[in-house]
Amino acid sequence: MSSQTTIQIVIGVAVLGLLIYRQLRARPVSASALRIVVILAVIGLYEAVQYFHGRHAGTTVFVALGGSLVLAAVFAVARAMTVRLFTRDGQVWQQGGWLTAVLWVLALAAHLGYDALIGQHKDLAGLGTATALLYLAVSFGIQRVIVQQRAARLQPGRFGPGQPAGGPLA
Repeated sequence: MSSQTTIQIVIGVAVLGLLIYRQLRARPVSASALRIVVILAVIGLYEAVQYFHGRHAGTTVFVALGGSLVLAAVFAVARAMTVRLFTRDGQVWQQGGWLTAVLWVLALAAHLGYDALIGQHKDLAGLGTATALLYLAVSFGIQRVIVQQRAARLQPGRFGPGQPAGGPLA
């Protein structure tokens, strides 16, 4: 395992720990999570571009990456359903539970397992570790959208038409 791969895995696990910590705390549904999604996506895209630099990125690579992101979406939907929503002081709050945390760990394990499976193909070695942050960004982003849609249904009068919980950028 190269030092760059080790660093990517350590960063991915650290980000996962932060995401789980934030998910288990009760907090208002807001736009603040959008910043995390954007930051993860930008870094994840940068790492993906670095991975593709100097490699022949054929159809197989993009199909494998697409499969990984579909996996991210499936886990996002499952996790979003485990987040408890409640109102406090006229605002919608959210809090994940132990199942949310377990699904986060399983999601990253599935991503790395998928990487090990596809990594046997010569053009795909290391794709999963290079796209771990992108995977987390997509998964967290989709989960946030679903949670915000659920929150908007709890307080339909609070948000304008087409406006998710937390404001226009949430």
